[in-house]
Amino acid sequence: MRLIRNLVAGLGARAHRRGAAQLAAGAPVLPVLIVAAIVLVDHFDGPGTHWTPLLVAGPALAATTNGARGVLGVGLLAAGLGWMIGVQDGVSSRELAAVLSALLAVTLASALASTLRGRRERVLAAVRSVAEAAQHALLKPVPERVGPFRVAVLYSAAAAEARIGGDLYALVPTPYGIRLIVGDVRGKGLAAVETAALVLGVFREAAYDEPDLLAVVRRIERSLARNLGHDDFVTAVVAGYPRPDRLEVVNCGHAPPLLVRGSGTVMAVESTDPAPPLGLSALSSGVPGLQVLPFDDGDRLLLYTDGVTEARNRASEFYPLAAGLARHLSDEPSRILDALHDELLAHVGGRLHDDAALLLLHKPGPAERGLPAQTAPEPESEPPPVPPVRPATGNSTWPTESAVDPGLPHAAFSAVEPYTFMPRRLMPRREPPIG
Repeated sequence: MRLIRNLVAGLGARAHRRGAAQLAAGAPVLPVLIVAAIVLVDHFDGPGTHWTPLLVAGPALAATTNGARGVLGVGLLAAGLGWMIGVQDGVSSRELAAVLSALLAVTLASALASTLRGRRERVLAAVRSVAEAAQHALLKPVPERVGPFRVAVLYSAAAAEARIGGDLYALVPTPYGIRLIVGDVRGKGLAAVETAALVLGVFREAAYDEPDLLAVVRRIERSLARNLGHDDFVTAVVAGYPRPDRLEVVNCGHAPPLLVRGSGTVMAVESTDPAPPLGLSALSSGVPGLQVLPFDDGDRLLLYTDGVTEARNRASEFYPLAAGLARHLSDEPSRILDALHDELLAHVGGRLHDDAALLLLHKPGPAERGLPAQTAPEPESEPPPVPPVRPATGNSTWPTESAVDPGLPHAAFSAVEPYTFMPRRLMPRREPPIG
């Protein structure tokens, strides 16, 4: 029986704590405190001044933080306390009825507003979940390690409630090496998202099919020429790593990537053959040029969109991305991008006015990749010396100890049965017959 009582008591205490926690999580604490403060002020102020009309602040504030039940609870509490104060202060019943009627009307209106607010929040949560699903389908997560590289991506949409915008990025391993793209679609909204989806779909398909990086760019250009309007275009940088220590870059009207050498030197990869943005090739006779760069162990490549470099502070100064990258160099690519993002937000005052995307590619050395250091192979050990054998004729026997290398131990001969040396085989010596 004692065990049962202890079990029931424990379950009751646990249920009481759970109920108290739920009540504390959803209780309108601040509105109740405001109602209590108004009651105390009226009590200490004495008769002559009526503070009861201010009780409507309780349910009005509860509508912004709580649901309809919380609003109704605060409103009923305020009405009961208001009636007590009115009776204590000798307020006429007509005036008290008018005050309580106004309080109840505000309570009902606040409960309705709270219900509508909760409905809008649920719709917004559903929209956010759809946006997150669209982001995972369009801007697929990039793994931290791809082949010999360590990769980090950071994307920030300008719209407060958006998850995706007009900036795009992708990194895919292909039979022709690692290939990646970072681009920016002209315009905003759903039209920009649709164009970004088109570019990424064509890139992922062409990156697997085309052995030449310029052929990948041409396929994207042909697809955009069929589907975009005359004033629409996409700026992009397409890069590839076809073989060790070789990096290929094609710039189509985009901001130049930043190349960080292993020594820490930051340099912009300016295009030697400038090409128009994707979708505008018909307006220019130029063709994109392929840049080939050495990419050794310890080097980094940062691709970004103009939402980063064109971000301004209150003095209309652009964010110095190259200087910021040099300040925050680290062995962890994600740590570099987090530091750049925090510094960028501080530069603009807390909120970006354009979509921003950053993709950092780092090729660590063998030690950073966890590979053993290259060491010279150890020389092979020499085989033990073979004792010289004296040429045998007739029934010559196994050489005696005096005919062998004196460096060999004497025990090597103590347990050896005598043998006669024969060509290509050893046979036991036969003793000659007696008599």
